[in-house]
Amino acid sequence: MRFWKSAFVASMTAAVAAVSLASHADAQERRKIYLSMSYIGNDWQAEAANMLKAMAAHKDYADKVDLKVQVAGPNAQKQIQQINAMVQAGAEAIIVYPISPTALNEAVKNACAKGVTVVAYDGVIEEPCAYNVHVDQFEWGKVTAEWLANAIGGKGNIVMITGVSGTSVDTLRNKAAREVFAKHPDIKVVAEANGMWSQAVARTELSKITATHSWDNLAGLWMQAGCYTATSMQLEAGIADDKVLPCAGEGSNGHRVQMLPAGTEVAGANGTYRPIGAPSISASSQVYPGAYALKMGVDVLEGKTVEKTITLSPAPVTSENIKLCEEGTWEEMKAGCNTFSPEIITNPGWFASIFSPELPQVGLNAALTGTPEE
Repeated sequence: MRFWKSAFVASMTAAVAAVSLASHADAQERRKIYLSMSYIGNDWQAEAANMLKAMAAHKDYADKVDLKVQVAGPNAQKQIQQINAMVQAGAEAIIVYPISPTALNEAVKNACAKGVTVVAYDGVIEEPCAYNVHVDQFEWGKVTAEWLANAIGGKGNIVMITGVSGTSVDTLRNKAAREVFAKHPDIKVVAEANGMWSQAVARTELSKITATHSWDNLAGLWMQAGCYTATSMQLEAGIADDKVLPCAGEGSNGHRVQMLPAGTEVAGANGTYRPIGAPSISASSQVYPGAYALKMGVDVLEGKTVEKTITLSPAPVTSENIKLCEEGTWEEMKAGCNTFSPEIITNPGWFASIFSPELPQVGLNAALTGTPEE
């Protein structure tokens, strides 16, 4: 994981250097915008950063934006220091994935007082001067927990795998889910672990849990990330395709491919990365809010009217509306597809919720490589 993080940071640095290779005059004309990232140890964060970079590189924004990226890690104090330094360096706007909804408030208030536009994506900043674009995370927790409660008939032992502690995303999802489960006295949470929104961490934690709580003693799983992994572990243990546990969780592509009806022909599908008709709900923090936040920041700087808070739906996918993208074009996604073949997306942990009708500048290639649409 340490090597992956180092490689990711190195690639981010290289990308930023490429974005910033402009004449001094050009840099003066473009808006100086910073991205402050916190935790980066999962597929979602890498995709979100790619989409934001693609937005900045698109012809609609390339002449307007001089983008610089910094990574604080899961350390609120370091992120505060970075934001303060960005203000001192002349930032006109700061796009933030906040590690905490409140810890950054003073730094953000100071930035606003100096004329800097601050936009948070996915996680929330509660300082009133900040702009926010995020999924309704309480709704995410509520709708996924309600689906699971119904799927198991309101009774049985379940496991909860949570996210990155301290973030508003994790806090709101957990609160909503626990409220739902509390309404069902016959549902018992027998184990809980922090999954850090990572398939690898989810596997480690589930391995520990199933050492004392066997699969056949569980009725279902609620996982902020890891339904693909949980289903894969059951298949690896010899459990039949039609006997895997109901899982309520994230929008990873592997999860959604497993949800496709058994027997569906999908290019590149093999092993556990294949359609089995898995009983699941796949809600998501959409991957594009970082790109959306950049759009908001530029709009504010250009004097346009921008809502303080943009709230997005978790857009849950179930067996009723799951649809395979044959090619993954922006037009195809606009028509309603929400899942990609393993031939297109080789990493099952990759998040599939990348489409926004508001952002024609970014699509599949943006999420994969940071390349904008034409």
